[in-house]
Amino acid sequence: MLKSMTGFGSFIIDNESMNLLIEIKTLNSKSLDISSKISHALSEKEIEMRNQIGKVLERGKVNLLVLYTNKKNTAERAVVNKDLVAQYYNDLKATAQTVHADEQDLFRLAMMMPDAYSVSPIAAVSEQEWQMVSEGFSHALKKCDEFRTKEGETLFQMMKDCTQKISDLLVEIEKFDPERLVMIREKLHSQVRDFITNEHFDPNRFEQELIYYVERLDINEEKVRLKSHISYFDETLNEPISNGKKLNFISQEMGREINTIGSKANDATIQRLVVQMKDELEKIKEQLNNVV
Repeated sequence: MLKSMTGFGSFIIDNESMNLLIEIKTLNSKSLDISSKISHALSEKEIEMRNQIGKVLERGKVNLLVLYTNKKNTAERAVVNKDLVAQYYNDLKATAQTVHADEQDLFRLAMMMPDAYSVSPIAAVSEQEWQMVSEGFSHALKKCDEFRTKEGETLFQMMKDCTQKISDLLVEIEKFDPERLVMIREKLHSQVRDFITNEHFDPNRFEQELIYYVERLDINEEKVRLKSHISYFDETLNEPISNGKKLNFISQEMGREINTIGSKANDATIQRLVVQMKDELEKIKEQLNNVV
């Protein structure tokens, strides 16, 4: 079962007690790469969320956004430093009396002095609140994973079509191969006659050249190996887990055999078929970059 590395999942709560937005976006990457932006109140839960992402999503570039606000505690965060403000006010009043200045705005000035306010630390979420956030996070993660699975179904069908086309093209190559061998045989016979009539003809050297020439043009082993690689690729596609890296390795082996067939064929028709096989294989490789 293939899974794409492209996915998205979200979860939103907006009620009288809290405002929660969770978004999980994923793109392709060679490994698991998590970037997160999480509200300070949930910072101690970040490792737990990252671990859960790693277990479910496995690979890909993951952007995690968790914005949380406890509406009941919002007004309690700003605190007036009463003792410090009182000291500011008394000092300003004494100074104003010394210089005979107006005392009307002294309190406003005191409230504008440094550290007149302090921001209380944002308390970590309670267990009850975290339970709600955790359920929302699990929901968003599940939706993202389902998105990837659905995208993987599309990739699966595309790759099945490509491997089938490569198999069909290989059948065409096998049809043309006997004709190619006949042409090679006729060419060799012609060259043999030229060699034999030559007064410098060396039978031993000719036999060595003939063996080398025949081996260099024989593509039977490559055809057998390519069939095997295609079969192995299809088997891996149908495994219950997504095997992007494994499929990528197999596609590389397929590419080697296709390239060798093209270089050894010495036949225009077969080389055209090889070009079509390369085109289908390139489509597979391009999509494998996005498979988990």
